[in-house]
Parts: sequence; structure tokens; C-alpha cells
Amino acid sequence: GTGYTGVELIRLLLGHPQAELCAVTSRSDDGRALSELFPNLSRHTDLCFVKPDAAVLADCDVVFFATPHAVAMHDVPTFIARGQKVIDLSADYRIQDVALWERWYGVSHVSPQLIEQAVYGLPEVNRSAITDAQLVACPGCYPTAVQLGFLPLLAPLLIDPQSLTASAVSGVSGAGRQAKLPNLYGEVSENFRAYGVQGHRHLPEIEQGLSVAAGQPIEVTFVPHLAPMSRGIHATLFAALTDDACNLDLQTHFEQTYADEPCVDVLAQGQLPETRSVSGLNQCQLSVSVPAGRRTVVVTVVEDNLVKGAAGQAVQCMNIMLGHDEMLGLSGVALLP
Repeated sequence: GTGYTGVELIRLLLGHPQAELCAVTSRSDDGRALSELFPNLSRHTDLCFVKPDAAVLADCDVVFFATPHAVAMHDVPTFIARGQKVIDLSADYRIQDVALWERWYGVSHVSPQLIEQAVYGLPEVNRSAITDAQLVACPGCYPTAVQLGFLPLLAPLLIDPQSLTASAVSGVSGAGRQAKLPNLYGEVSENFRAYGVQGHRHLPEIEQGLSVAAGQPIEVTFVPHLAPMSRGIHATLFAALTDDACNLDLQTHFEQTYADEPCVDVLAQGQLPETRSVSGLNQCQLSVSVPAGRRTVVVTVVEDNLVKGAAGQAVQCMNIMLGHDEMLGLSGVALLP
């Protein structure tokens, strides 16, 4: 509970009318008041951090893991065996190919038997499966934006499956709360840079989801960037249209695809999304264009990396798992400016 995703999850759960926050864990801050570390929680909770002892969490209906990668896989089996519901915000159960996961994350998976049981927590794709899930693997921030932008073009297949490119930008909070040199203010302010160009951990997750949607292998050129802002994801997606798609009204197609999705907002034609428009919201805004009427479609997507890209989506999944209204505790309006 001491990271940016953790405190965002705490904020959302404290405001949820059907949730009671029972315990928040931290080894390093055991016994310390949450409001001491995060003054924004003052007068909202008297809880103190506790050590991540499974016994402390025994009475919880739902256990969230907002832990670094390769941590949850050690403890999740205990909660699953006790019949508790688990929502993992790390990458430990997202990728179905265990060997592929181990190659990208550099460690052996200690509970691979649960990967097949885990439901990928993207409600716009897996809502019915999430309803009956005991273990949900919450998507990453980049994969959420990239998949939601490309999905309407894959079923039916309206683009060349080998032509997909995603150029995405994240705020600094996406790198976590650790004191790392590249994240210091003096390194990030007045600067803009790419990273992970040779390969980013989110690439196999993105390609897995898109391949399932298309019913065939999909390859994506994915280039992430770091921007001097605290939160937000902005993804610009490119792909070559098929002959059939060139005569299709893509604006109407996107609007119809997401017409019943409470957390996806397709903007009016000609309107482009901005990261500040979704700050603090469990909302993804996107637009679709075909510049100069040519054969390349461009989809721009924004989300708050800590909300729809992490904690908010986790609460959305919790609502679905427990039979609540999907948007319970997630409504609101973004702050401007």
C-alpha cells in the first residue's frame, strides 16, 4: 500500500459505498499510520500499515496485490486455497505462456498452476468471465490503452495484422515510487524521451490480447516514452487498413463497438483526447482518424495510468466479481485545469 498504485487503490476503496478497507500491508512501514505517509488520507482512515501476514487478511472477501512483479505469485495460492477472491495488479498472472513470462520477467514462476485459472481483467473483453472469477489478473496501463484502441479494428479484421504500431507516453508515476535517478525531477522536467525501444515487458501482454481478439497472431511495434507529467497515458496507434475497411465509416464503427461500455468514451469526429480530461477517472477516451483519406488509420487513446490503467480497473473488476453496479465508487468528473 505504499506505492502510487496502492494509495490510489486506497483512495478509491475508502470512497466505495459497499467496501470496507480492512488492512493495508507494508513490511517497511509496519505500524505507521497511513495518513502519516499519505496526508491526503487524514480524517479518512485511522488504519496503520501491517506486515503482509496471510492471517491478517483471512477475513477479507477480496485481497488486492499492488505489489512489484514476482511477489504476488508467492502468496496468491494461500488465498485461492481459502476461497478468497484475489485481484492482482502486477503482471504475475497476465501472460498465459509461462515460459514467455519467465523470459520477460527474468525469474521462475512459483505458482504456474494458477495462470490458466486467472481471468484477464479487461472488462470490455472479459466481463462475463470476470463475473465468475476467483483470480483476476488486472491489465497493465499501456496494454489497457493499446488494446482498447486497436480492438475495434480486429473483430472483424479491418487492418493488416502485421502493420500495428503503438507510440505511447506515460507520466512519471508509471515508473513507481522508488527513488531512481531517471525519475528525479531534474531528470524528467523539461525533457521527453523514449525507453524500452528494444523490448518492453508490456509487449507480450499487448500481443497476447490482440491475437486473441483477432483469432490469429498479431505483432505490434511498441515504443513507450516518458513525459514530464505526474499521471496519464497517451497512446497514438497506427495500422494499415484493409481494402474493405477503406469504405467503412470507422467513426460509427468505434461508437457502436463501445456504445454500452461505461468506461470507454469515443469522442466526436475531429476531437482529440487529452490526458487531463481523464485525470483521476476510470475512463478511457479515444478518437479515430484516417489522415488525408489514405490507408493508414490513426487511433489516439488517453487514460489515467493509476486509475483505468491500474487501481480503478481493479475496483471495476471487483464490482463485477461481487455483483455490484460496475461503476460503483468510480463516478466523477476530471479536474480542469
